[in-house]
Amino acid sequence: MSHTASHGTASQRTAIVFGATGLTGRFVVSHLVKAGVRTIAHVRPDSPRLGEWTERFTRDRAEVSSAAWQKDAIDALVAKERPTLVFGLLGTTQARVKEAARAGRDASKETYDAVDVALTEMAIDACRAASTKPRFVYLSSVGTSDSAAGSYLQARAKVERTLRASGVPYTIARPSFIVGERDTPRALEKVSAPLVNGLLGVLGAVGAKDLRDRYRSITGEELAKALVVIAQDPAWQDRVAEPADL
Repeated sequence: MSHTASHGTASQRTAIVFGATGLTGRFVVSHLVKAGVRTIAHVRPDSPRLGEWTERFTRDRAEVSSAAWQKDAIDALVAKERPTLVFGLLGTTQARVKEAARAGRDASKETYDAVDVALTEMAIDACRAASTKPRFVYLSSVGTSDSAAGSYLQARAKVERTLRASGVPYTIARPSFIVGERDTPRALEKVSAPLVNGLLGVLGAVGAKDLRDRYRSITGEELAKALVVIAQDPAWQDRVAEPADL
């Protein structure tokens, strides 16, 4: 079942934001609205905060969809709303996997393969089937490559390969550390970002500016603002934005 609060006109550009409740996603929604884009924030129907997020996004003049994470439902959402932009901002954490296991839930539904890969690929497939062929804006990570080590970067590399092979117009963003107040804190990120930024500041002062710009952290709001700008720029279609571009 999908709840939608309707605003805007059919002549407007339309965006669907998957992962709208995340650190970056919530700001992407607000910046899209400010840019005059009709914006649909997707919130999973089993979210314990569905009512809270619906109220928040509606107050921000966005629409809300709680379409189920099932192929038919996601296909129908994209076909019905005919977006020009679709944002894939989904991301889970190892902490969520452990939390699900402790709570007696199916932890396999919270893994990188189940969330970051499978759900994002479901959204890409919906775009591929859509008549409008929206541009898919995918939030990846610095260091992502086919040879990257670690399950986190491997998951993102898999999605990037799927997106490139899909025929769907795309923009891939690869930021470094994303900082800000998350609903589920990432301890390593919270500790590492200040240390890395301090080291990079020193390197920048001695001439290693490329390295500094590549790995310096960015806030969720700064990243969201950059994503909304490049998503609407024809020059960024079928390109990868590295940290210095964001």
